[in-house]
Amino acid sequence: MSPLTGRSAVALFLAFAFAYFLSALLRAVTATLAPMLGQEFHLQASDLGLLSGGYFLGFAAMQLPLGKWLDRHGPRKVQVGFLGVAALGCIVFAVSGGFSGLLMGRLLCGAGVSACLMAPLTGYRRWFTPTVQMRANAWMLMTGSLGMVASTLPVQWLLPVTGWRPLFWALAALLLLATAWIARQVPQWAVPEESAAAGVAGPEAGYSMVWRNAYFQRLAPLGFFSYGGMVAMQTLWAGPWMQKVAGQTALQAATGLFWINVCMLCAFWLWGMATPWLTRRGFDANRLMSRGLPLSLLVLAMIVVLGPAAGAAAWALFCVGSTFVSLSQPALALTFAQAQAGRALSAYNLVIFAGVFVVQWGVGLAVDGFLFAGFSTATAYQGAMAIYLVCNTGAYAWFLWRGRGHNAN
Repeated sequence: MSPLTGRSAVALFLAFAFAYFLSALLRAVTATLAPMLGQEFHLQASDLGLLSGGYFLGFAAMQLPLGKWLDRHGPRKVQVGFLGVAALGCIVFAVSGGFSGLLMGRLLCGAGVSACLMAPLTGYRRWFTPTVQMRANAWMLMTGSLGMVASTLPVQWLLPVTGWRPLFWALAALLLLATAWIARQVPQWAVPEESAAAGVAGPEAGYSMVWRNAYFQRLAPLGFFSYGGMVAMQTLWAGPWMQKVAGQTALQAATGLFWINVCMLCAFWLWGMATPWLTRRGFDANRLMSRGLPLSLLVLAMIVVLGPAAGAAAWALFCVGSTFVSLSQPALALTFAQAQAGRALSAYNLVIFAGVFVVQWGVGLAVDGFLFAGFSTATAYQGAMAIYLVCNTGAYAWFLWRGRGHNAN
């Protein structure tokens, strides 16, 4: 199929972007709801970490079958089916009466929206030119940041009026609307005859060619800790930090999350504008990540040291500094054939969201562990973030070391 251009390309992008907007809102809304859910259901820090991480556990569990289905059936069929599961998850969450029901709803939501980024990126590998793919990836992430913006102050303003349960009924309805839009707008998916040789069927039908890929191995720790950790901070732990360490109210913390996500939105918009220009001047994804990611490490170290003095501005700077790692997704897709792109992207997404789950829950366990040992709340959070900083630094060091071999670039 020839690359799409003009109105058809824009219409295709908008259909996918609306679904991804909703998925990002669902992903991040627990950071805003955490105080209310914690009070209503008597949840501890580890419970909140597991509840928020349940979304990512369901998300990660679907990535391997998702990649095969995307390569074989295409983005439209796969995304339409998955969004129905997400709508069901919202309904389960809305009617739940305890922690187990909330967790089940989050698992279904995570599984249901697990194709919202991988489906368009798989399609873009075929429908867009390489330069446009880099831009479209950045702007998809921008719409995700817009969804996260919507999950902060707008949700905080709605809660006293509607409560959190009607919010999830409304999200279920919007997900069904997104399903209809994608079914109408996204092209059919034709598997080329040569796809068997490229890996859709036959000996390479699975993921072995992805796991063995040297560049995938180079990116995996970075995706797990840096990318996954950025999402974990943005969607959960930045909020509790601002309340329990910096001493802010729930409204102040929601306002801080709002501006963090606005900064992320602007960062991804700028990446979409700048990536083609940077690529033409020899700044590829590896070079940009090598030079840019130390910023996030330095800011995270500053957050650990400053403790209560580190608020929304510090967390915004950390998240923006971490956006360099988002360049790894389209870079990885371009190293594989079109018929393998779905599996390559889904395998990497599995790594990322397994990292989100581990970091979200792990930070909660670390905080509870430090509190049990007699440390203050602020010190417990600082200790948990210091452990995360060590993991993040190790992932960056692995990325640099593996880059010395030409086959890992």
